[in-house]
Amino acid sequence: MVVGNAIPTEPGSSSYRELDRTNQNENRAMTSELCDYAQDYINQMFPTEASLSGVEPLMQKVHNEIRIVDAEILAAVRQQSNSGSKAKEDLAAATSAVKELMYKVREIKSKAEQSEAMVQEICRDIKKLDFAKKHITTTITALHRLTMLVSAIEQLQVMASKRQYKEASAQLEAVSQLCSHFDGYRDNPKITELRDKFKNIKQILKSHVFSDFSSLGTGKETEETNLLQHLSDACLVVDALEPSVREELVKNFCDKELISYQQIFEGAELAKLDKTERRYAWVKRRLRTNEEIWKIFPASWHVDYLLCIQFCKLTRTQLEDILENLKEKPDVGTLLMALQRTIEFEEELADKFGGSGSSRTVTDGFEETDKTENNNQTVLDIRKKYEKRLAAHQGNQDDDKDLAVPGAGFNFRGIISSCFEPHLTVYVEFEEKTLMDNLEKLVQEETWDMDDGSQTSILSSSMQVFLIIRRSLKRCSALTKNQTLLNLFKVFQRVLKAYATKLFMKLPKGGTGIVAAATGMDGHIKTSDKDERMICYIVNTAEYCHKTAEELADNVSKIIDTQLADAVDMSEVQDEFSAVITKALVTLVNGLETKFDTEMLTMTRVSWGTLESVGDQSEYVTNIKMILNGSIPVLGSLLSPVYFQFFLDKLASSLGPRFYLNIFKCKQISETGAQQMLLDTQAVKTILLDIPSLGKQTSGAASYSKFVSREMSKAEALLKVILSPIDSVADTYSVLLPEGTPSEFQRILELKGLKKADQQTILEDFNKRGSGISQAPIATSAVPVIPAVAPTPAPVVSQLSGAVIASREDVLTRAAALGRGAATTGFKRFIALTEAAKDRTDGPFRKLFNA
Repeated sequence: MVVGNAIPTEPGSSSYRELDRTNQNENRAMTSELCDYAQDYINQMFPTEASLSGVEPLMQKVHNEIRIVDAEILAAVRQQSNSGSKAKEDLAAATSAVKELMYKVREIKSKAEQSEAMVQEICRDIKKLDFAKKHITTTITALHRLTMLVSAIEQLQVMASKRQYKEASAQLEAVSQLCSHFDGYRDNPKITELRDKFKNIKQILKSHVFSDFSSLGTGKETEETNLLQHLSDACLVVDALEPSVREELVKNFCDKELISYQQIFEGAELAKLDKTERRYAWVKRRLRTNEEIWKIFPASWHVDYLLCIQFCKLTRTQLEDILENLKEKPDVGTLLMALQRTIEFEEELADKFGGSGSSRTVTDGFEETDKTENNNQTVLDIRKKYEKRLAAHQGNQDDDKDLAVPGAGFNFRGIISSCFEPHLTVYVEFEEKTLMDNLEKLVQEETWDMDDGSQTSILSSSMQVFLIIRRSLKRCSALTKNQTLLNLFKVFQRVLKAYATKLFMKLPKGGTGIVAAATGMDGHIKTSDKDERMICYIVNTAEYCHKTAEELADNVSKIIDTQLADAVDMSEVQDEFSAVITKALVTLVNGLETKFDTEMLTMTRVSWGTLESVGDQSEYVTNIKMILNGSIPVLGSLLSPVYFQFFLDKLASSLGPRFYLNIFKCKQISETGAQQMLLDTQAVKTILLDIPSLGKQTSGAASYSKFVSREMSKAEALLKVILSPIDSVADTYSVLLPEGTPSEFQRILELKGLKKADQQTILEDFNKRGSGISQAPIATSAVPVIPAVAPTPAPVVSQLSGAVIASREDVLTRAAALGRGAATTGFKRFIALTEAAKDRTDGPFRKLFNA
């Protein structure tokens, strides 16, 4: 037997020998382990010689245990032998029991088949009798129903001939139910005959009902007291007939009611736009006077509702014809009155019949923000749905499909009034003329000033302009919210642009100086204190209009149809007012700059070459301070922080470069004169740095101070170059003004009073060093135009030749000994300016007005 995965081998083979060696090794290892275990056990039991006395009792105990184990093994072997024979006996008994069970199952199955055959034989005759009974019952029921059907049709025929509508309505229901039982017998000639007869009776009833209803409205209902009851019973018959009969009857009735309306208002006398209100009065009077008569109709027919739908369609068609056949533009008052009365009538119908959609409310344009977006969306969605329905039924096609019950989705709002939409151009033109006339009147009446007790710094005309626009929007939104409202919004745009033009034209004209050069203005701007206040009012007004125009656009976009909301945009108008703000602030700077003309001229007329001593600041500096003290506090109190900061930046951009260029306009400047001028430069710089606190607006003072310091440092550097000795003037110029041009350097030599020959020598030496800067001539009588992009200066190291120029420390040492001017600014300040000169990226002039 092979156990597990053992591989059988033949004795004498190499595998067998290998396996034998493995077994021997394992046996030796096991014997060794057992010996070691026995030795350890003996040493544990008999650790000393004295303990050997217990060997005999231990041996006796071990022998007893061995005998017990042998007895248990023998009993187990005998029991196992007996269990094998008993298992064989049990298996044989189970096999015999299974065979016996299979025999009994086959016997039961055979008996069941015999029983089934016996039952089928017994029930065969009973099944035939059951089928016969079922067919007889069905036949009897069908014959009984046929008898009932024949009798019912005969009775219905008699009722139809006698016009007994109340009884006939119930009989119609019974006959219809009986006919439904014979749907499976359509091929039977008798059934076909009865169906045709029933169909003819229904046609007779229909003709009788239509004939009787033709007398309604002729006055017979007052003569025959039972006529209304008779017609009411006829309505029961109509309900029992097909739904198309009821629709046809109602349509004929409505058409008959509207015949007189059509005849009256298609005549030459009433077919006019100013007679529109009488149309709605006619139908309301008709509904009121015939209310009792129309009670004959069941409430579920909604005859008055359907009559109003047809009336609205007919009225729309007639009004369209009137509007299209007008030989000239309609009168605005008449057109608006007709439209207003139409909208009111539509509202009455919607309230009366519960038309879909929310009510068209006349709201103020600026109060629309209080409404939720969901409500607006509901109104617009319903309007959109109605327009689609109106387009589908254009030309009075498929009119019968509109005969729906109230609340089924039909919207009375806009069913008539929408025909006015293409003809409201005259209204928009009228509104535009009215708004423009009011604008002209407001501008003419504007005082361009504020009362002392006024709490705002905005011109009253601007608020009045938006007030009349708000009223116009309110009027239009009450009439329409479609294309006409968009056209009116474009009128608002033109009105606001015209107002922006009025503000623009009110600004003082002209200009001079560096601002004029940058903006292209000609002439001088002379502004008084009143003019400066007016300019501030214009800035604030333009800012108010810029903000309010955006709010106006937002409100219109919420009111107008969603399909047109994307076209509502005020960006062009806002750009117009932004341009007014920019022009006003530039004009303000321009006017203030003009006030400095006299002081700048005074500066150039001072005899700087013959000045004997350095004293306090010059008189022109004091005058500049007085000018700023007179204007800045007022401007700071009127302008917002943003625009005041803008004004300060432009002012610094103007005065800094202008003061720098004004030095070149002076005649010869001696060392004492340069020191005095350096002192004046520091004073002007201090005055400019104090402007934010003078205007009581210090929000952007840090950036402004940095900007002023940068601009005025150029003038300080120029004066320090003039103060430098002749032998080091070129070196000092290259360090302090690395962006300077040869022409500027030549002008500096002239200011120092050098003769032409000496200038030529220094210029030749300066040009040999190759400054790398393109030459631009200095204008002594006019201010140069600011370049669009300032040239990037070359590094100082590349501009100076190491073989010719003195060391940087030597230049600083010489500059420190330039006299009182250098001492005034301080040696540390001079070092800082020199360090900054290496990294300057802007030219001698920076672009004044950024985009």
